[in-house]
Amino acid sequence: MAGDVGDVEDLHVVGGSVTVAQGEDAGSAAVPKKGVAVPLEGPAVHRYATVGSQGTGGSECDSSCLAMEQCACVERELEKVLHRFVMYGHQSEERLDELLRSVCELRGQLVTFGVQDADLSVLSQTMAQCCKNIKETVQLLASRHKDIHGSVSKVGKAIDRNFDAEVSAVVAETVWDSPERQKYLSETIVEHLYRQGMLSVAEDLCQESGVVIDMSMKQPFLELNRILEALRMQNLRPALEWAVTNRQRLLDLNSTLEFKLHRLYFISLLNGGITNQLEALQYARHFQPFASQHQRDIQILMGSLVYLRHGIENSPYRSLLETNQWAEICNIFTRDACALLGLSVESPLSVSFASGCMALPVLMNIKQVIEQRQCSGVWTHKDELPIEIDLGKKCWYHSVFACPILRQQTSESNPPMKLICGHVISRDALNKLTNAGKLKCPYCPMEQNPSDAKQIFF
Repeated sequence: MAGDVGDVEDLHVVGGSVTVAQGEDAGSAAVPKKGVAVPLEGPAVHRYATVGSQGTGGSECDSSCLAMEQCACVERELEKVLHRFVMYGHQSEERLDELLRSVCELRGQLVTFGVQDADLSVLSQTMAQCCKNIKETVQLLASRHKDIHGSVSKVGKAIDRNFDAEVSAVVAETVWDSPERQKYLSETIVEHLYRQGMLSVAEDLCQESGVVIDMSMKQPFLELNRILEALRMQNLRPALEWAVTNRQRLLDLNSTLEFKLHRLYFISLLNGGITNQLEALQYARHFQPFASQHQRDIQILMGSLVYLRHGIENSPYRSLLETNQWAEICNIFTRDACALLGLSVESPLSVSFASGCMALPVLMNIKQVIEQRQCSGVWTHKDELPIEIDLGKKCWYHSVFACPILRQQTSESNPPMKLICGHVISRDALNKLTNAGKLKCPYCPMEQNPSDAKQIFF
């Protein structure tokens, strides 16, 4: 890849390689062939991308359709079992109610006949018939229960028939052999538990695995969970105190969190009716620092006070009372708090798990095709994939750089290098293009010293 990197803002993966982009929509151009660097038009930067070979889209679509069909087969069997459970419950309840009524009637007859000194033979026949009914009911329910066992086993067979339980063929066998990697995994799980507020479980895992978590790492999660728990209880005070304390850092992020917290507190006062009118007017002073950025929102809030006597819910401002605002403020707080702490919004464990769930069906399908066609040599390296697996834009985290000269992805041992003219190539390409201590850029006429090239970090 070559490009003037001075104005580069983002790097996007396109079909398994790289697109250096200046905007959100950069990198959307179609590229015809694998390994061919194609310039993407744009101001102030040359952008290139490579994609996988044609035809992979069809196989991915077929794989997706197959997975959907497999899930549907299992779901149909599961629905049958659930229906039989419901029917069994209704039928059992009816028979047991009927038995209960007959036993109550028998009890009444025993009391009546006992007073009248009735013939014991009649009572014995009545009791025998009742016992017979109970026995028949128990046998009937047991028989129907056995039928349900058969339906449950069909679900297991459907799962075995439609899904491959053996996944070791697509997993690197030595991935967790190293104690250091096991430590990283345990730390990732502990961090996830802290994020979820499961503090006692995280402590137990630390003790059993021997992982030592520094208190400085633990404390932010404790505070975040405390504030989130308060927000879920519709208590804004802890979040407001946190936002005021971190006001400048939030402003540096262009965050609207503090304003939205004040706005929501003002709305909660409106919910109290006319009795909170004076308090709401006094609290409106908190909006003054945000007047320039949120003037329209503040005008709407102040206008709602006119309808306070008749009820906001009966006014044009009733949208202010929507309950989904509490879920929204929780999401905004989580996002901004994680940004201040240098953390991702979602835990790495949940992202990795979701990515694995999306990738595993495709990998299993590839394994099956390779085995059927006896092409075992195609996939020999466990740390490489034979095709690209699209996990969606949500999982785009790391930029990938493909050298347009050698048409290969750069790595730590072969990093991208920026020439003094602004174009970028890989270190291996730089070494191969060097002649007599001089390097001529393959994209412009500038001649330069190879030692002037600088490594690029994306």
